Amino acid sequence: MGYATEKLSEEKVFKDPVHRYVHVRDRVIWDLIGTKEFQRLRRIKQLGTTYLTFHGAEHSRFNHSLGVYEIIRRIVDDIFKGRPEWNEEERLLCLCAGLLHDLGHGPFSHSFEKVFDLDHEYFTQAIILGDTEVNKVLSKVGTNFPRKVAEVIAKTYPNKQVVSLISSQIDADRMDYLQRDAYFTGVSYGHFDMERILRVMRPREDQVVIKHSGMHAIEDYIMSRYQMYWQVYFHPVSRSAEVILTKILHRAKHLHQQYYSFKHHPIHFYSLFEEETSLQDYLKLDEAIILYYFQMWQEEEDTILSDLCTRFMNRNLFQYVEFDPAKEYKKMAELSLLFKKAGIDPEYYLVVDSSSDLPYDFYRPGEEEERLPIQLLMDNGDIRELSRESEIVDAISGKRRTDHKLYFPADFLFDLSTKKTIKKQIQALLGI
Repeated sequence: MGYATEKLSEEKVFKDPVHRYVHVRDRVIWDLIGTKEFQRLRRIKQLGTTYLTFHGAEHSRFNHSLGVYEIIRRIVDDIFKGRPEWNEEERLLCLCAGLLHDLGHGPFSHSFEKVFDLDHEYFTQAIILGDTEVNKVLSKVGTNFPRKVAEVIAKTYPNKQVVSLISSQIDADRMDYLQRDAYFTGVSYGHFDMERILRVMRPREDQVVIKHSGMHAIEDYIMSRYQMYWQVYFHPVSRSAEVILTKILHRAKHLHQQYYSFKHHPIHFYSLFEEETSLQDYLKLDEAIILYYFQMWQEEEDTILSDLCTRFMNRNLFQYVEFDPAKEYKKMAELSLLFKKAGIDPEYYLVVDSSSDLPYDFYRPGEEEERLPIQLLMDNGDIRELSRESEIVDAISGKRRTDHKLYFPADFLFDLSTKKTIKKQIQALLGI
């Protein structure tokens, strides 16, 4: 028996609040879970700063990755197995790609990436292909196997059916995080009938399709996703925490470039500041490390860094007002000038943050992000794109919703012990 097909002597299970149990029989999967690179995901929150808004949102990328694996395991072992359009030889590849798809996420993922110009997908592939424990496990399956797993995650693998299970408009990734994030935030929006969706999934040559009889379950899924984005992922309080987090990182980077002498030297950040982040340096980063520095930087001489860190650690967040950058750019310029006069640096304390989402789209060749549509399998064997059959989905197809907020420290503005007249002008302009 080869390593690729080796089974554990006894099935291992993880108790899971979303799927009840995550089942592991394959030796390869069990060995991957035990690697230090995968265990690191326990120390990366799935929802970044959202725990400061929804206090239950403490779950990790580790939880989510196991969930994605479990959904794919159910699809390939229970739904696709034995169907002529499904190649059983792709099974282990699908399981590994599902398990490892988020391997390269850093602490407070998206904020971190923006500040330091990083890409978690690049690091996911670097971990899979580099000198790592994960690579050693995958290489035991076959010399080309790590490359295949990396290609599935990069969406360049020739078999698009396999890619679509991991990355499409209805994939195992989304089906897990919507339910998991709803569970841990305590909201009802993210719930949909996954059991029904799994039952009506069918493999086709280059894609996964949905039987027409399951269309209403898909509609429910898409509306759940829409609600989760606007009620949870783009929640303005979570965004406020993310704004402060981003500004802390910007400030620390700026101070380093100005040769500022830190009381608590950010040795874990040096390669990030110099834009020379090696895989080894990157893997040392997790949220415990970042929060340690934020805790210590509260004592720094630099008042901006100290204040921002104190705000983040003690949840003294910025307030916000609705704002339209296209129409209110003159107001922004005026506010910026008044902030400077009041002795408040607008670079760190007057921030426009935008959220944007496209709930569903059909295939538009040549666009920046080409989205493969959800295809329905009709009773007569024809394939039809979802929005052509569903009035609900047609109503939101291709419609991008964007929202802008202007964030600021209300406590600074309501402290009238200094610059009273200017601060009153700022309050009037902000309408607070």
